[in-house]
Amino acid sequence: MSDNAQIKVNDNGPYLVKGNVEMVDAEGNVFETKKAFSLCRCGHSSNKPFCDGTHKKIDFESEPRAE
Repeated sequence: MSDNAQIKVNDNGPYLVKGNVEMVDAEGNVFETKKAFSLCRCGHSSNKPFCDGTHKKIDFESEPRAE
């Protein structure tokens, strides 16, 4: 497995982030993260910017593909 970080766009779900990533807010404060974590795409998580599974309850649909 590569040491590169990876962001996977899950169909109808969150961004899955894996690898050594430092995530910071607009003011430069560092979020505490693990080696793998999910970021909200639906905009309805109560734990933003992290996913809390709300996308399943609101029928969020998005399946983008790289060209």
